[in-house]
Amino acid sequence: MGFGIGVSSPGMGPRGIIEQFSGGDSDQRGAAFNKRVVLRLLAYLKPYARQMVLAFLAMLVVSGLTLLTPYLLKVAVDQFIAQADRAGLAQISLLTAAAFIGLYLATAWQNYLLSWVGQRVLANLRSALFNHLQRLSLGFHDTHIVGVTVSRVMNDVATINELLSQGVITLMGDTVILIGIVVIMLSMSPRLALLTFIVLPLMLAVTVWFSRRARVAFRETRTRVARVVGDLAEDIAGVRVIQAFGQEGSTQERFTQVNEANRDANINAMTLSFIFLPAIEFLGVLSTAIVLWFGGRAVAGDEVTLGVLVAFLSYVTRFFQPIQELSRLYTTMQSAMAGGEQVLKLLDTPPDVQDQPGAAHLPTVVGQVTFDHVSFRYRPELPEVLHNINLNIQPGQTVALVGPTGAGKTSISNLIARFYDVSQGTVAIDGIDVRTVTQQSLHRQIALVPQDSFLFSGSLAENIRFGCPQASDEEVEAAARLANAHDFIVSKPDGYQTRVLEGAANLSVGQRQLLCIARAILTDPRILILDEATANVDSLTESLIQDALRRLLFGRTAIVIAHRLSTIRSADLICVVQDGQIVEQGRHDELLALGGAYSALYQRQFAA
Repeated sequence: MGFGIGVSSPGMGPRGIIEQFSGGDSDQRGAAFNKRVVLRLLAYLKPYARQMVLAFLAMLVVSGLTLLTPYLLKVAVDQFIAQADRAGLAQISLLTAAAFIGLYLATAWQNYLLSWVGQRVLANLRSALFNHLQRLSLGFHDTHIVGVTVSRVMNDVATINELLSQGVITLMGDTVILIGIVVIMLSMSPRLALLTFIVLPLMLAVTVWFSRRARVAFRETRTRVARVVGDLAEDIAGVRVIQAFGQEGSTQERFTQVNEANRDANINAMTLSFIFLPAIEFLGVLSTAIVLWFGGRAVAGDEVTLGVLVAFLSYVTRFFQPIQELSRLYTTMQSAMAGGEQVLKLLDTPPDVQDQPGAAHLPTVVGQVTFDHVSFRYRPELPEVLHNINLNIQPGQTVALVGPTGAGKTSISNLIARFYDVSQGTVAIDGIDVRTVTQQSLHRQIALVPQDSFLFSGSLAENIRFGCPQASDEEVEAAARLANAHDFIVSKPDGYQTRVLEGAANLSVGQRQLLCIARAILTDPRILILDEATANVDSLTESLIQDALRRLLFGRTAIVIAHRLSTIRSADLICVVQDGQIVEQGRHDELLALGGAYSALYQRQFAA
């Protein structure tokens, strides 16, 4: 691989509540409200302040019309129906119809604005995360599970977005409606209003009970669904091995256990929902019954008018809708706080490898690479993997690194590209410490051809020009010819426009490697790193790759990591790496004559 080395409805069913809680992964923790998290996340709304102000104004209109329509019913009953005033009734009917039309239009406008803002906040948050993930060092990606990182970008951000874009306006709108209903009901009949509010302590108790248990139950659903997804992804990726060893039965049994645990967790969560939502509905019906009983008696005793009773019944219905919505919003807030903490933690994670202040642009190099007393460990708490490495690679030299698996060969190549920083000593290119130059200018002069050739989704041509996007079709074809890839490419039905399937399943291992070599050729690097580039290919393909590599290596400094010693006999310098140290170095014949570690490796491979 070459590289240039950069509003929802007021009511909500049980399934909807579960989805509010289950959109994340198992390590989400934290309080239901975190001021620091909220303030930082609200900054993502700042670019859309105008749209949020318009949505706020629309919310005020929606709230006002929601409060107005029951009052219009009172006026219609008391002033026009009771007086048999047909003209007045026609007028109030038209006014009521206009209020409902206005309510519909204002609600639609509010929802449009919130959706418009929400999609942009969602895209901006995900872009910020992706940009940061691109800048994070390999050390981060080596130690973090891909599925968890994907969950941060997808599930957590989606929950945060709902709270930011819709939750803020919904909270204000529901609060306005609740306060407005209380004020209007108290103004029309204080006694009847207070009787209606008897159920509020019960509702508060039910909500507190539900929220405490829901936080545990729904987090368990996130844990279980994450395990299902992880197990499924692993089994699909390893289906070849599963079938080869005949382990379909045991794999199915393990997945069934994980799947049933997920089912049980969701049933437990849904049970809470089936208790909570009917309880809220029951309390709403109880309030309606209280209004009917006491309000009916008050009408019979001429204490209140019939219009007041009708308005009260309408207000009671509307009163419990925002309470349900606020309960849902509370659960959303819990998920958003937990997800927000994790997202901000990810955004605040600094790259292990960063450009120093004032880092210079690396000029075009001739390719001298120097290791000066280099020691390295991947993390401070881990043991050293390289010990006091001294190595001087001259421009244009091909240097082979050989030795047992885990000896430190790949670590040496990683330090040249500055994927990691040395723990001690210096890695220099043309005498310039790689830590003093920008990573981008360094990586543009280095190309990598890995053992596990990776191709992106897209066409063959797009994969070749990955490290050089501005390259013309002619340059792409020329690179493919030099890499011995042109013949197999044009044999494909769509030639250079052939799409690469997932996992490059429509290409052989050798064809993928030839494409990676073409990609490296096109970037015209000064320094080339080959990580066992001819592994896992047949002898015919190996000869094609070796021929392409000879063209690629000409005039360039190359570091070749090799296990098959037959591929590096012509190297200018062979370094034998054992236990993090270079124990021998020299040319092939010299090392054989020395009779040391290299000779032993060679004899083991070619004893037959």
